[in-house]
Amino acid sequence: MRWIYVAIIVVFAVGIVIFAVQKFEIVTASFLGLKVRAPLAFQIAIVYLAGAATGGSLFELLRRSYVGSRRSMQDRL
Repeated sequence: MRWIYVAIIVVFAVGIVIFAVQKFEIVTASFLGLKVRAPLAFQIAIVYLAGAATGGSLFELLRRSYVGSRRSMQDRL
């Protein structure tokens, strides 16, 4: 079963590399008056990593909050 997962990951990785190579034209993105000219694939990667970091941080914050509230409830009993 592990080989199936590895094969799926490889297929997705190859697809991502093909996408990145095809989307290498320079585009301009502007946000709050800041303009950035960079390859589209690079901009997509930066936005993905920023989203993963903020999403992971939010998930960890919620998990710690939940675990902390369960501990305080057990301490009261």
